[in-house]
Amino acid sequence: MSSHPNRKPRVAVVFGGRSSEHAVSCATAAGVLRAIDREAYDVVPVGITRDGAWVLASDDPDRLALTPTQTPQVEDTGTAVILPTRAGESALSVHRTGEALETLGEVDVVFPVLHGPYGEDGTLQGMLELTDMRYVGSGVLASAAGMDKHYMKVVFAGAGLPVGPYTVITDREWRRDKAAAMDAVASLHFPVFVKPCRAGSSMGVAKVEHPDQLEGAIEAAREHDLKVIVEQGVTGREIECSVLEGRGLDAPRTSLPGEIVVESGHGHDFYDFEAKYLDDASVRLSCPADLSEAVTTEVRRLAAAAFEALACEGPARVDCFVTDRGKVLINEINTMPGFTPTSMYPRMWQESGLSYPQLVDELIQLALERPVGLR
Repeated sequence: MSSHPNRKPRVAVVFGGRSSEHAVSCATAAGVLRAIDREAYDVVPVGITRDGAWVLASDDPDRLALTPTQTPQVEDTGTAVILPTRAGESALSVHRTGEALETLGEVDVVFPVLHGPYGEDGTLQGMLELTDMRYVGSGVLASAAGMDKHYMKVVFAGAGLPVGPYTVITDREWRRDKAAAMDAVASLHFPVFVKPCRAGSSMGVAKVEHPDQLEGAIEAAREHDLKVIVEQGVTGREIECSVLEGRGLDAPRTSLPGEIVVESGHGHDFYDFEAKYLDDASVRLSCPADLSEAVTTEVRRLAAAAFEALACEGPARVDCFVTDRGKVLINEINTMPGFTPTSMYPRMWQESGLSYPQLVDELIQLALERPVGLR
């Protein structure tokens, strides 16, 4: 509920940002802006430009759509959005070039749909915590650990959850001795997947079949993050499960699992950026995934356990591998999953009985009910 019973709750949808996933964030914002019930909520669209300027953005979802012919981005509109500067204040202000400061009114909940560093990784969440502003999604620790594929696996392993073999190459190790850093990969079996530790949407990810391809793949990943993780390829099926925080003291809710099938003949060896966002014909989501009842139950159990191991809130998507013998391994968790209407997270909930607009509303309600401060 709004802190002011005589008005609708006001939701600030924050998108864009400084990461390489800027365009994906804009596409997610387009979906959310279309879906929010304007009869129930006032909406303030706030964009963050690629260089970090906060601006009052367009409320036209079509301008934010990601298509093969349009890569959306937040433009500097000359309307600087100013956040509260002390705890307990929740009003946003805007400074238009050449005009006096104007208030946009109090905001009841921030809906951040930023992907990648400087938004999904706990930085934005920490800023909102400083002023006691409620927001959709996980807090600082869960966001930071969920963004870093290395520490994510450390937490999962510490909680007794199954993860696959991997090694991490830090910037210092790489600059000090490339050969030794690559030797650390020798304990893994090829093919391996080389990934930036703190990037999503398959940015900079490469499947490496032979050792002589390794150095180039690591250098490409380092363009997105100087810390690189190398994961052993797992022979099995890629299964995903959507998780949603429970209300009150309820346990996390899990969707029916879905399976990502990358169709042959489309030029994608795995679920890369183009397959995710630009080439719908190359990807098929099977939901519910064709799994035995026992494996389905285990996927959902591990998804909820991963959510709780990181103390997540709001939404998360857990990606798993199911081997030929039916063993389930957790690959990773995404605390701000792709959230366009065609993204896997809302599509799995759609197949589980929760529509996209209902999901958006539920996330806002969860944030409004959450207490501020330590919890």
